[in-house]
Amino acid sequence: MPMDWHGRLAERRAAGLYRRRRTVSDGQSVSQIVDGRRLLTFCSNDYLGLAADPRLSETLRQAAKRYGVGSGAAHLINGHSVAHHALEEALADFVGAERALLFSTGYMANLGVLSALLKAGDTVIQDKLNHASLIDGARLSQARLKRYRHNDMASLQRALRNATGDMLIASDGVFSMDGDVAPIRQLQDLAEQNDALLMIDDAHGFGVLGEQGRGSVNAAAAQTPIYMATLGKAIGVAGAFVAGSSDLIEILIQDARSYVYTTAMPAALAEASCASLSILKQEQWRRDHLQDLIQYFRQEAARLALTIMPSSTPIQPVLLGEAETALAWSQALEQQGILVTAIRPPTVPKGQARLRITFSANHQTHHVERLLAALANCQKILSL
Repeated sequence: MPMDWHGRLAERRAAGLYRRRRTVSDGQSVSQIVDGRRLLTFCSNDYLGLAADPRLSETLRQAAKRYGVGSGAAHLINGHSVAHHALEEALADFVGAERALLFSTGYMANLGVLSALLKAGDTVIQDKLNHASLIDGARLSQARLKRYRHNDMASLQRALRNATGDMLIASDGVFSMDGDVAPIRQLQDLAEQNDALLMIDDAHGFGVLGEQGRGSVNAAAAQTPIYMATLGKAIGVAGAFVAGSSDLIEILIQDARSYVYTTAMPAALAEASCASLSILKQEQWRRDHLQDLIQYFRQEAARLALTIMPSSTPIQPVLLGEAETALAWSQALEQQGILVTAIRPPTVPKGQARLRITFSANHQTHHVERLLAALANCQKILSL
């Protein structure tokens, strides 16, 4: 065999880095049947608890009766429906942009934006902890990729001094593995001072942060010419969008290959996303309750002397160090009926493996108490 796939897999297993899929046999909830066993889950990105909201299910059912279950074609052929158009207009209005453009996934949105806007000779400068899709989009564009130390504005300034061609700064709004927030106002200032574009990937901030959930840019009272967010996390449905000026959207319609050459998301999902957007604007209690849970967890985790990372978002990582340690904690939690994913390299740097605990507005205080008790038990079990 020309490629030793078996050997590669064996190496991953030996290093504690092997990943496996799990099979869920019921709907999205904080309590799910996973691989045949009922588990209390703290690993979903369904931050507002909308993924299984019956109002969205009913909207989806009615929309599927009208549009069917597939869009049939790309947006530029005959896959762009009035439902897609209405969602784009609603999203643009919500985030204060001229226009918005739907993509099938956040990964495809980032690939499309960076490869459409940049070319060889340009420079894209990114935070070292950015999501993989931003890194891959930069590589696909053939622009020069430079990365600055996480949330370090002095490091970014140095990178800007040596940039060539058109410049674009890209950063997560909320970092998916650390849960902290980018210094968006400072990023905006540096972009303006250096005549660079600023792009924020707000996959984990949209719906959770800002006024009515308008996202991390809104929370920072800032502006960005390129704003991307997903619809499969706090919104609870699927897909993604990019918002900005009318000219930006027109360029993406013409040149973003991941938009032009792919089938549009189902129109029924677009209608469900519209319904979810209305709910998250009206139901502030979801974000308020989420913050109460986060603050309670952080207070009690500190009493347990757990190494919790500085985050005020639903992503609350517990830093454990080595991959084997994080895996052992995750397995010990599962034995106690709780599902929390162990995040290991290459997703995070070596020596920074962790439990990535995430909260939903559907969690209750007694769920968090059960999690804390299980973590305390892990400390006792795994210290022996």
